[in-house]
Order: sequence, then structure tokens, then C-alpha cells
Amino acid sequence: MFTLITLPYSNEDLSPVISSQTLSFHHGKHLQTYVNNLNNLLKDSGFEDSTLEEIVKKSSGAIFNNAGQILNHNLYFLQFQKVKEDNKPEGKIAELINRDFKSFEDFKDEFSKKSAGLFGSGWVWLSLKADGTLEISQEQNAQNPITRGNIPLLTIDVWEHAYYLDYQNRRAEYIEKFWSIINWKEVEKRLA
Repeated sequence: MFTLITLPYSNEDLSPVISSQTLSFHHGKHLQTYVNNLNNLLKDSGFEDSTLEEIVKKSSGAIFNNAGQILNHNLYFLQFQKVKEDNKPEGKIAELINRDFKSFEDFKDEFSKKSAGLFGSGWVWLSLKADGTLEISQEQNAQNPITRGNIPLLTIDVWEHAYYLDYQNRRAEYIEKFWSIINWKEVEKRLA
């Protein structure tokens, strides 16, 4: 049985980027529904003793959709910290971003453009490929780069429920403010 993750910050801590109301609905209700749905689907599925990552890599249909959304949301919510102005990566993750995208600003620009340009509902990811290079990908619905053997590092949820209460149809504004709450130390830990 899977449970709803506990956030390492309070519902108020991400404001004004993500409001307490949005966090309450998105984490407390939306993600909880995926957890409940997956737990109900697991009986006699063959995945009862599998990790979330194993389920996402091997399943399909409703089980995949719910497991994928749990994994995606867990990685999304756990990568945040209180607002920090001029928030930039340091250490190994900064080195890799500079190597593969020339600069943090170039990386941020490409990631932001892909986030603004993803049609419909989905996620944009920074992931580490098997060859050690970084990749930015647009993933529809519950997809995650883990299904291609990549290690997911950073993500933005561009489903409307992630930002609509705070930004309505202004996805670009949500994306711009998103960068100030990234916990780059958490992103770097995912390299391992």
C-alpha cells in the first residue's frame, strides 16, 4: 500500500509562487486520489510488492497512469524549498548543466520554452541519460523519463491544476516564478 508523501515544508512556505490553497488541493486532494486509486488497483495485479519505480517501468493502463502520476508528483513536490531570489544550481548539477547547455541561463530558457510549449497536459523533465548527458523532454500525461532508462532530476507540472488557482491561464508566469523555489541540492541528490 502506498501513502501520500509528507512535504518537507508547510503549505505556506512556497507562497507566493505556489499558494497554500493550490498546495492544499494539489498535494492533499489531487495526489491523494492517485494514491487511493493505485492502492485499489493493485490487488491481484502482480505489482503488489513492487516499488513505485518498478510499477511505472513495467505497467500499462490505469495502473501505469496512477503510479506514474504518483511518482511524478512526488518528485515535483520534494524538489521545492522556500522562495530564494537569484536561485541557481551549484556543484555537480551546475557543472553538468553548463557542460550540456552552455550555461544555466541557456538551460533555463530551453526548459522554460518547452514548458510553455507543451500542448495539453503533461510534464517537462530534466533527466540524466545512460550515457551521462542531460536531456530536457516533454512528457504527456503520466509519462516519466524513467520509462526510457533515464534518471529523472527536475520537473515542472504543466497540468492546469498545478497553477490555475494562482495564475489562471498565465502558464508563462508560473514557469518564470517556478525557478525561485527549486531546491538544487535535492535535484543534485537525484544524480546518484
